[in-house]
Amino acid sequence: MVNERREAGDDPARTLELLWREPGHGASRRGPRQGLTVDAVVQAAVELADSEGLEALTMRAVARQLGVTPMTLYTYVPGKAELLDLMLDAVYLQMPRGEHRAAAWRTKVEAVAHENRELYRRHPWVATLPTARPPLGPGLMTKYEHELAAFDGLGLDDVERDAALTFLLDFVRSVARATLDTQAAARDSALSDEQWWAANEPLLAKVFDPDRFPLAARVGSAAGAAHRGMYSPEHAFTFGLQRILDGLTPLMSRPPR
Repeated sequence: MVNERREAGDDPARTLELLWREPGHGASRRGPRQGLTVDAVVQAAVELADSEGLEALTMRAVARQLGVTPMTLYTYVPGKAELLDLMLDAVYLQMPRGEHRAAAWRTKVEAVAHENRELYRRHPWVATLPTARPPLGPGLMTKYEHELAAFDGLGLDDVERDAALTFLLDFVRSVARATLDTQAAARDSALSDEQWWAANEPLLAKVFDPDRFPLAARVGSAAGAAHRGMYSPEHAFTFGLQRILDGLTPLMSRPPR
C-alpha cells in the first residue's frame, strides 16, 4: 500500500495538535454544520474503513456518510493523511486492556498478543498501514505504556524491553496480514483454500514428482491435511506465540540488571 499517511505538504505540527487535542476540544470546534466534531469525523472514517476497507476511504466518502460536503470536512481535518493518523490513534485508544499485574509474565505477554490480534480482527485495515512512523498521539502512548508494563520485573533493560515488545507485535501483525491475504484469495477466487487445493490437485499430481521432492511431498501433505488448506492463521498464531515466549524465557531468568 502506498504510504498515504506521510505525503509532501503534510504539517506534522497540525497533526500533533489534532492528536493531542484537549478533552472536549473536538466537541467545541464547530464548522458550517453545527454539531460536527473532529471526533465525529474520525469515528465515521473508522466505521467506513471497518465495513468497506481503506480502498473505499476518501474524504468525499466520509463527507457523504456524515451528510456534509467535502469542503466542510476539511474544516476539521486537513486531509486524508492526517485522517489516517487520527483513525489509527483512535482505535489504539479504544483497545480493551486487561489488568494482569499479579499474573505470570508469560500470561501478561500472551495477553498483549491477544489484545493486538483482537485489534486487527475488529479493524483489519490497521494491519495494512505502514508502521515506520506511527502517529505519536495519546492512543499510541497509552498502548505503548500498557504493553511495556507486561515485562515489568523481568530483568530486561529498557532497550531489551522495547525490543521484546516490538518482536511480539511484529509477529502478531505478520499473522494478521497473512490472514488478510488468505481472505482476499478466497474472496477473489470464490474458493476456500480447501476447495482451491481440491480443484488443483489433479494437475499437481501430473507435474509434481514426490521422488524428487520427498520432504515437500510429505510435509506439505501433512500440513495441508491438518490445516485443510495451505495456511491456518489460528495454528500460525498459536504455534508462533508459544515459540516467542519460549525464546524470551532465557532472558527472563537472568538476574535483574
